[in-house]
Amino acid sequence: MRLSDPPASSYYAAAGALLRGGNREPLVGDVSADVGIVGGGIAGCSAALHLARRGYRVALLEARQVGYGASGRSGGQTICGFAASQRALQAQVGADDARRLFAMSVEGLELTQALIRDHGIECDYRANHVHAAVKPRHVGELEEWCRELTEDYGYRSVRMLDREELRAHVASDRYCGGLIDSASGHLDPLKYTRGLARAAEQAGARIFENTAALSRSGGASLQVQTPRGVLRCQHLVLCANAYVDGLAPALARRILGVGTFIIATAPLGPARARTLLPSLAAVADLNWILDYFRLSADYRLLFGGRVSYSAVDPPRLAPSMRRRMLRVFPALGDVDVEYAWGGYVDLTLSRAPDFGRLAPNVFYLQGFSGHGLVLAGMGGKLAAEALAGTAERFDVFARIPHRDFPGGPLLRRPSLALAMLYYRLRDLL
Repeated sequence: MRLSDPPASSYYAAAGALLRGGNREPLVGDVSADVGIVGGGIAGCSAALHLARRGYRVALLEARQVGYGASGRSGGQTICGFAASQRALQAQVGADDARRLFAMSVEGLELTQALIRDHGIECDYRANHVHAAVKPRHVGELEEWCRELTEDYGYRSVRMLDREELRAHVASDRYCGGLIDSASGHLDPLKYTRGLARAAEQAGARIFENTAALSRSGGASLQVQTPRGVLRCQHLVLCANAYVDGLAPALARRILGVGTFIIATAPLGPARARTLLPSLAAVADLNWILDYFRLSADYRLLFGGRVSYSAVDPPRLAPSMRRRMLRVFPALGDVDVEYAWGGYVDLTLSRAPDFGRLAPNVFYLQGFSGHGLVLAGMGGKLAAEALAGTAERFDVFARIPHRDFPGGPLLRRPSLALAMLYYRLRDLL
């Protein structure tokens, strides 16, 4: 499967969370709304839900089906914070705004659980997330991060684990320590995204699938052209992320869709699964090209990692990912891999999220850089607040500076791939 193909081979889709062929009609003819939203992932569905709750007439356009992109293919880990460090954010926006940003990421965790609870979204949520140290240097980094979170940001849900304590969560000899976060966790991302879409519809939003947004025009009154009609609206929220290219070239230059990959084993059964992950926590290591993994509701190991900057799947994806899995859990040598798939992570150059406006009535959310499960939902809520006239919290994110990726359309992927060789070597050494 190429990254551009439908996610038919993903475990999430095969488990039945994605209705084959979609279950919503495309937009045909002229449709009017107060707010148009482009993108049926977590950000778009959250924005639709929060705007519809406020009484706006909302129309959401999804080029394929809800959850087609990263929102429905990810590793399913719900974690606080950002891919950029708090120190980096503090250098960019100052200490006070860095604290506000972190507090909103924690609020995003609480929002995720509230949405699941309030709308009865069955998405197999489980608590606890572990950051695992592959080498002693990582232990030092985790100790400093734990101190920073607890003392500087007042986040008390984390604590350090030594090697023996870690084995109560990750039964692998690969790791020498860790940090557990009891407020973070994991879920089925496709079930969650589609649950948000249903909640938005129940609040009054209209969702059109198989409806690509081809172009936008207008000023105070906006028009979004689609293959079979036009959406007319007063406000627009762009949540297309890695698929934004033709609709907003200026935004596309600031993000890069990087492929990441996941495999799912055959079911292990509860007893054997708990010998690997006794507390059922999700796990990610600290390497730059990291491994991340968790158990599904039916006790498969879902194991992710690798990256691709060419927009093409690596050859022999399943066997290569299986080798990475066996470095962590050698005892799974007799277990088959039943699913392998990929998806885009929309990175910014700084790895900080990119929220802002293209015009007073055109908002955008992008650049979640691997933290989208929580940040996208929170971003949708903040965009709804800003559109309704309370923009203070949205504008904290909008103050984060962003630059285009160097190299232009032809060279930015090769130049980034070369730069990443340094980090690969750093992981190995």
